[in-house]
Amino acid sequence: MATVIVTVGLALIGYLATYLNGLRLAQRQARLTRVNQQLSDFYGPLFALMEANSRTYDTWSVKYARPDGSDPFRHETPPTEQELAEWRIWATTVFIPNIKAMRDVVVTKADLLIEEEMPDALLQLCAHVSGYEITAARWAQGNYEEHLSVITFPGRALREYIRDRFTQLKREQARLLGHDRAAGGSR
Repeated sequence: MATVIVTVGLALIGYLATYLNGLRLAQRQARLTRVNQQLSDFYGPLFALMEANSRTYDTWSVKYARPDGSDPFRHETPPTEQELAEWRIWATTVFIPNIKAMRDVVVTKADLLIEEEMPDALLQLCAHVSGYEITAARWAQGNYEEHLSVITFPGRALREYIRDRFTQLKREQARLLGHDRAAGGSR
């Protein structure tokens, strides 16, 4: 009788251990799936678009820099008509499409946010894009009085936010895949 009780007890413990291990693995897989989706559909595209936009803007700033190194919009002397015409080309061809794509990611994939509430930098981005849409619509009508969005681009805050969350998720992805142990062990 004692042998039967021990056998049944061990079988129950084995079943429970198998069940709990399966549950843990399923939860880990679900978390990995979520992290992968956050990276591929939200933070990855935002990171790539932000970096492309920043690097292109840096190139524009160098190409059209004033003698003191500042760009025409950050100088005491207003931009010339030629500089403004060049800005409109760069803005309509590169900058506005990039920030619209960023806004579209935020609006359509907000369910993939890490946070429970929409971060201020993302809200500011969406408002900035709307401001530029008004400016671009005026350009299309031949009105060139304004050349910037009426709402400031949250450059530094947005770049830090996106880079921080992208890096955080890449670390978690590596941990969930077991790459952090291998990397830590090889050092």
